[in-house]
Amino acid sequence: MTTIAGVDYEAVIGLEVHSQLLTRSKMFCACASGYQDAPPNTVVCEVCMGMPGAMPVVNEKAVEMVIATGLALSCKIAEYTKFDRKNYPYPDLMKGYQISQYDWPIAYEGRLAFDVEGAIKTVRITRVHLEEDVAKLMHRDDGVERYSLLDVNRAGVPLMEIVSEPDMRSAEEARAYLTTIRSILRYIGASTANMEEGSFRCDANVSIRPRGAEDLGTKVEVKNMNSFRSVYNAIEYEIKRQSRMMAEGSRIVQETRGWVEGRGVTVSQRSKEYASDYRYFPEPDLPPIAIDREWARRVEQGLPELPEARKTRFVTDYGLPAADAQLLVSSKAAADLFDSVVSAGQMAGDALRKRAKLAGNWITGELTRLLNAEGVAIEDKQVEPAHVVELLDMIDAGRLSTSMARSVFEEMYNTGGSPGEIAEQAGMSQISDADEVQAAVDKAVSENPQPVADYLGGKENAMRFLVGQVMKATRGKANPQVAFELVREKLESMR
Repeated sequence: MTTIAGVDYEAVIGLEVHSQLLTRSKMFCACASGYQDAPPNTVVCEVCMGMPGAMPVVNEKAVEMVIATGLALSCKIAEYTKFDRKNYPYPDLMKGYQISQYDWPIAYEGRLAFDVEGAIKTVRITRVHLEEDVAKLMHRDDGVERYSLLDVNRAGVPLMEIVSEPDMRSAEEARAYLTTIRSILRYIGASTANMEEGSFRCDANVSIRPRGAEDLGTKVEVKNMNSFRSVYNAIEYEIKRQSRMMAEGSRIVQETRGWVEGRGVTVSQRSKEYASDYRYFPEPDLPPIAIDREWARRVEQGLPELPEARKTRFVTDYGLPAADAQLLVSSKAAADLFDSVVSAGQMAGDALRKRAKLAGNWITGELTRLLNAEGVAIEDKQVEPAHVVELLDMIDAGRLSTSMARSVFEEMYNTGGSPGEIAEQAGMSQISDADEVQAAVDKAVSENPQPVADYLGGKENAMRFLVGQVMKATRGKANPQVAFELVREKLESMR
């Protein structure tokens, strides 16, 4: 990682991922969990507000989603779990405590293997537990005074926390771990896992130590990272900051620091709390929950094919390069589209592999380009698999050249029309019939005696000019391969 005064240091990184769950109601009440578009403080009730005497009731679906996540992360599922009160006096926590889990989490002792620049990295999962989200503080400065506003709509939304062991050694590994977690949560339908919208958040615990040492260094918790880019940059900065402090002989203190995106630095926020500071004790208003083996088995049977298994299938069954397969499975919607396109028809063997390669190229290439240009995710864009199949069939049949196909695909993307109708309306139909192209070949040869003589004299490049003349005469509609073969045959017959 870095060398200071002859000592080789490495980073030690653990991540705490918080993800809002896709339930219809909040964690402990009947209020709707979809609060994003509602006016402030309107999706609330006595339980959300922490009113005296209000009694929480556990959302069973949220518990089930945590079980599913634990199983997807190869965790053990607890036979019994309970909720605890986590006490701290923050203004975004009206009742002065958060209902969370401490010593009996729903899932524990898991692991996650993922790809980092072609190498497989495995990170141990400490625990997956369930809690309620807190209210949202909004800080304002109108030039006259500074103040904060409180929106309680978010309070009580089911929040799952996934805690890793400190097994990561670089910002790149941390970013790859996060993207893999996000992909899994989206695959199983547990969360939208959107960092920009706040439904997927991450805190990083970062320290450094001499490489090969067993003891952990003093860890610093980094918060306020709202994108994968922020996570990467914040960890990189913190590693360098701690390395400088070690070089200067300064003492690193255990604290919580916030990432300031605009300045590209972390700043001290407060001293780091310990578990004892929160004075955890069992939530008296909620009984422990028994998770019987049959319930866990039903949840496991309902899990979809997960990203890593899907990637392996794409490589094994379709012969896709691992990098292409990784790109496809990183988005469930993209992988679903690919599966639908490739499974259409009765192809097998080499024909199936050829179709899979072509489909993968169009989805990760042209479709991704158009999505990025529009600034939308594939989940938000309706792309009909049947239309993609039709386009690929037209390419295979020689009815569309690559450039024509790109134009048709873009129009299909923008309008939702079928490729056949779009190509017909635009007059974009490639001529592959040899008899139709032959007339243009005969004309090109008869009207260009010098290039013909050059070719017959041994100048192979002269054929390119003649093929170009054929393409010009057919207004680009001739199949280039057919045109090339016919020109070559015509010239060879003149020897």
